[in-house]
Amino acid sequence: MAFISVFDVIGPNMIGPSSSHTAGACAIAYLAQKMKGGTLAKAEFTLYGSFARTYRGHGTDRALLGGIMGFSTDDVRIRDSFSIATERGIKFCFHTDEKETDVHPNTVDIRMTDESGEAMTVRGESLGGGKIRIVQINQVQVDFTGEYNALIIIQQDKPGVAAHITRCLGDKKINIAFMRIFRESRGQKAYTIVETDDLLYTDIQDELLANPGIMDVMIVQKEEA
Repeated sequence: MAFISVFDVIGPNMIGPSSSHTAGACAIAYLAQKMKGGTLAKAEFTLYGSFARTYRGHGTDRALLGGIMGFSTDDVRIRDSFSIATERGIKFCFHTDEKETDVHPNTVDIRMTDESGEAMTVRGESLGGGKIRIVQINQVQVDFTGEYNALIIIQQDKPGVAAHITRCLGDKKINIAFMRIFRESRGQKAYTIVETDDLLYTDIQDELLANPGIMDVMIVQKEEA
């Protein structure tokens, strides 16, 4: 038997007219900025499908920009996100791509550049009811939703790295809900995404980075209800 939650029926608390086009868009960008870190200097958004056709009328542009500044879906500042971003000195632009059709109808690519010039690109999909999925990080295919606390680990695809990750988590009594490895190709760069039931603390970054095969560690904590 399939079950749905009250959240699935009534949708999320949000600013804007559409759970897919505003709440979902904001949630994608909010999750993306958690991954990037650093001080945001520029945000570029490329919208596909339905997002591309209706983003102005549904407020998708304001929601994306609000999310990238850390505003949650029910934050009234989303309405003024253009002016707030300008006040903060954040450059932003929106592009549409209606030629690529092999994507989810509500898809956005977000390219974030920090003050040092370091960039990161995240692709997200808005699935309806405010639910989302991240499907690419820096053009590498991934799959996670932000519904759990998560570690995003950039590593070399070689033996021993996955065992090091699970050992570090086990030593701290952190329970793994899901663990997936995504890679560019054999022996090249890989992303390990570990979703956990327990909170993740910054000291685990140093322990993970002690392995020379691990290049970077990002912590994304689940929002408390």
